[in-house]
Amino acid sequence: LPTFYLLQIKPLIRRDDQLAVNVGSIDPEKTLMYARRGMGNGIVSNIRDVIFVDPNRFDKMKTREIAEEINHFNRKMDFLKKEYVLVGPGRWGTRDPFTGIPVTWANFSKARVIVEMGLDDFPLDGSLGSHFFHNVSSMNVGYFTIPHNSQEATINMDLLMKMPVIDEGKYIKHVCFTNDLTIVMDGKNRQALISFFE
Repeated sequence: LPTFYLLQIKPLIRRDDQLAVNVGSIDPEKTLMYARRGMGNGIVSNIRDVIFVDPNRFDKMKTREIAEEINHFNRKMDFLKKEYVLVGPGRWGTRDPFTGIPVTWANFSKARVIVEMGLDDFPLDGSLGSHFFHNVSSMNVGYFTIPHNSQEATINMDLLMKMPVIDEGKYIKHVCFTNDLTIVMDGKNRQALISFFE
């Protein structure tokens, strides 16, 4: 007879404060990110920081080095007791360094919203956090994908590139908005909207 074995079981922490939300109307002039594919639910407050991989500096042959740099920025944010939005190309946490950045959860544990994006020469096969599923779901971390040249999803990289830099490494930049970002995640429809008001 066939036998079914459980390889791994992890408890999921139930969150009773999750509400039904809707991203509402979208103002392109005030939109940092809009995604139509992802995980996460609720309204996130008190976040102004965005840490992102500079697309002009990204090197798909250096993803392990980029992962080490992200870990450095995450440790700094942990020391400051601040959460942030993390943006980068390809799949976060992949074991294949040629499809994304091979970070572990500890490398970006202070990220509250994680965004995977595609580039012209680095297409995105979105993971939707499958390898971080326990952490993403139990901590209600937003995890969203922005395919390259998508007609529906978008991220305003031009805005991020023009902002004053708080700190930067060889591949990574850290910017901070003057006011809190408005982050709305609609888990039922798998959509998310991040707006800014300067």
